[in-house]
Amino acid sequence: MATRAFMIYFLNIELINFSNVWAPLSGWKHHLESMDCLLQNPKKQYDLYKRGNNDDQEDDLMTLEQFLLQRFRCIRQNLKNCMETFYTHLPTSFISLEVVKNMLKALELLKSLEDSLRQENIIDNVFTKFSVKREECLRILKSLSGSFSVPNVTDKKSLSGSFSVPNVTDKYAMEAFCLKNACLVFSTAASSAKLFSEGMSPVELLVIDEAAQLKECESTIPLQLPGLRHAVLIGDEKQLPAMVKSQISGSAEYGRSLFERLVMLGHKKHLLNVQYRMHPSISVFPNREFYDEKLSDASSVKERSYNKCFLEGNMFSSYSFIHVARGKEDRGGGHSFRNMVEVAAVSEIIERLYKEYHNTKRKISIGVISPYNSQVYEIQEEVKQYATVSDSNFCVSIRSVDGFQGGEEDIIIISTVRSNGDGKGVSFLTGNEQTCH
Repeated sequence: MATRAFMIYFLNIELINFSNVWAPLSGWKHHLESMDCLLQNPKKQYDLYKRGNNDDQEDDLMTLEQFLLQRFRCIRQNLKNCMETFYTHLPTSFISLEVVKNMLKALELLKSLEDSLRQENIIDNVFTKFSVKREECLRILKSLSGSFSVPNVTDKKSLSGSFSVPNVTDKYAMEAFCLKNACLVFSTAASSAKLFSEGMSPVELLVIDEAAQLKECESTIPLQLPGLRHAVLIGDEKQLPAMVKSQISGSAEYGRSLFERLVMLGHKKHLLNVQYRMHPSISVFPNREFYDEKLSDASSVKERSYNKCFLEGNMFSSYSFIHVARGKEDRGGGHSFRNMVEVAAVSEIIERLYKEYHNTKRKISIGVISPYNSQVYEIQEEVKQYATVSDSNFCVSIRSVDGFQGGEEDIIIISTVRSNGDGKGVSFLTGNEQTCH
């Protein structure tokens, strides 16, 4: 539960969630009323069901037992969805810990009642006016709604933990409600433009992740949020830069990130100098070439067990460069390059890994990366029988370089597609060939 902060992950998704539970004719209040009617007088609800289906043959109608079980199960699930949305996403100014406890207790009682409905003599055992579980469930539902009458309740103590759903149904009113009460917001830089709305609580702290891969102009969008006092940029200018397709824009440094410019101006940065992913034999090169040997390996990657070898042979040790003979790139009728010989090599490696997994049942995840969309597509088509395996212990993910940013798998296969004779540049990094998107 969000005990101290109302979190908006993706605003549009949250609005859909709230529109479902706040809807007056199909949301929280409607489901509460439906459950109340069913618990109060189940036989009356069954009579209404029969009258509503009087044109059907009697053999097609559900029995009382079937109707009650189906109806109860449906309403219980709807109430569960509403409650989970409330105590997960609403701020504590609208939903107290006592209300959450009541909701969890109600869900427990409703589940118990459903289990009882599966037994014989359900009317006598469950829905009689003397049913303790039924009375307790009605009492809690009343505390959550504040509107139902509960007969035969012997506990006359005041019902604590009252709960009132905000009377908001319009999309823009819901958006204003979310933004006004939000203390913690997750958003992309571009989508943060939606946060400039009337009545929104001021945001004092801004954290931009992957800041070195974000164009400077994009960073200025959230930096203009009202009330902002502090900003933290998290990134690495040594890794992927911002993507700019236009060579003119690139030469004008349009793709430079704010993170990179601040580093160039001499602003102090804090280096997180312990790496937890790469085997030491892999990290030694980027450490020496890009980080002036300031990086250190975590103890976990130094352990013997971290040296994972899924196939025998030197080619499948911590890392290797595989020469693919007679491979040649072509455009394949499109604008992006592909290399079908490399596709076949990648497919063979994955096939061997799958056979090894099938024999050993050792869990394995594989990431295949290529800088060209055509190559990504061709590899996906070639190995789709492995990429779509339903077994969660064998996973194959095939994406472009920037699409894989931040990902982590047991084995990474990089298909470079093409090379040159002088070794002076890699086209998709220099801007001469931008086909990653």
